[in-house]
Amino acid sequence: MNQKLTKQERLYRKKEIGFLFEEGKSSFSYPYKIKWHETDIPQNGIPAQILISVSKRSFKKAVSRNKIKRLIKEAYRTQKHQLWEALKGRENQIHIAIIYIDKVENDFAFHQKAIGKLLRKMIEELNK
Repeated sequence: MNQKLTKQERLYRKKEIGFLFEEGKSSFSYPYKIKWHETDIPQNGIPAQILISVSKRSFKKAVSRNKIKRLIKEAYRTQKHQLWEALKGRENQIHIAIIYIDKVENDFAFHQKAIGKLLRKMIEELNK
């Protein structure tokens, strides 16, 4: 499996993002809030697209926000195979928004552990 996080795997269209936040289901797993929505778009080799958000209210400096987003992207990238394996049987794409809600910066090990827990929780809820 490819370990890269390509442009096709990122959610960037405003219409799709708006629909995700209006219609999506949500869950909470400290320090993240996650929203996801199963779309009508066929997978075409990419079962999930993600969006990562860090609040400007919590982190005033863009440098801090960007660092946290990089750490979260890397943690997701190294563990996305769990999610992709769970989504193999589905025919439609899933859009995911990961929102960081903590007020302090954490290290990579913390993010990796928390993202793993978050993905497992989301997979459980998808399989219900």
